Amino acid sequence: MPQAAWRERLTHAWLRRGLLAWSLWPLSLLLGGLGALRRRCYQWSWLKTERVPVLVVVVGNVVAGGSGKTPVVMALVTHLAARGLKVGVISRGYGRQSRACREVTADSDIAEVGDEPALIKNSTGVPVFVAARRIEAARALLAHYPDTQVILSDDGLQHLALHRDLEICVFDNRGVGNGFLLPAGPLREPWPRPVDWVLHTGSQAAFAGFTASRALALLARRADGSSVSLTELSRTSAPPLMALAAIAKPEDFFAMLRAQGLTLARTLALPDHYDFNSWSRNTSKGYTLICTEKDAVKLWQHQPDAWAVPLVLTLPPDFLAQLDARLSRHLQPPL
Repeated sequence: MPQAAWRERLTHAWLRRGLLAWSLWPLSLLLGGLGALRRRCYQWSWLKTERVPVLVVVVGNVVAGGSGKTPVVMALVTHLAARGLKVGVISRGYGRQSRACREVTADSDIAEVGDEPALIKNSTGVPVFVAARRIEAARALLAHYPDTQVILSDDGLQHLALHRDLEICVFDNRGVGNGFLLPAGPLREPWPRPVDWVLHTGSQAAFAGFTASRALALLARRADGSSVSLTELSRTSAPPLMALAAIAKPEDFFAMLRAQGLTLARTLALPDHYDFNSWSRNTSKGYTLICTEKDAVKLWQHQPDAWAVPLVLTLPPDFLAQLDARLSRHLQPPL
């Protein structure tokens, strides 16, 4: 069975406790036991948790696959910067070819830093560092930007080698799926587990927590900085529109485009974090190409005339009020 087909079958199996899930359940017990032993080693200080001298907020999840962590990080950066705080972001840089610690810049090679860190840098402008070990990324960030007050970690809820002050666990519409641990289910670790906040990015919250709202920006833009409103694009698009997405749930992006009144002549769902190295312009010949902002940071190297539509995530005011209150107890002067 092709790898993509097997991945799709496994993801579907994670939604219920069917035959495939139960057949993998014994293996999940073994892997879950190893994970529990690892967590105990950190609790007993057999493995070392390291600190940095600033506030660290981890935005992560307990479910395998994308759940909207990166848009949450970008929304938090915007909020904290508006409060006058100096913010930096660290990440492992999923899918990149290097394990070295690097600063993400506007002209970074995506293969060296990862698509999501590049998106965060291009969208927010704050310092972003990637490293295989997040403690190395945090130290490098502080060495280059010593006035940083808050570090946001994009993912890393299970990366216990880095001490964190606050944890935000993000869920999408899947919730916890069938409730089994990997590989029988989607859980990286048992749930529930203590976190400071639960934040839902989907339209259907599976359990108690805060819910963020998601919407597409009203403008699409190209690599040269030119932009067009989605309304105008829906009226004047010639050639017809072809939408592509290399994200965890491509169909969500396509549905959001249609909800904005765009007629999609063709859609193309690609694997999450697809690198576009094998991309050919012939793929979209005869179409006007429209994609996600995450895909654009890689696709524009091959097709700069593709339109990219940013995703706007709005954090609930009551969640932000609680966050600000907690930050005020950690930072001087208080917010």
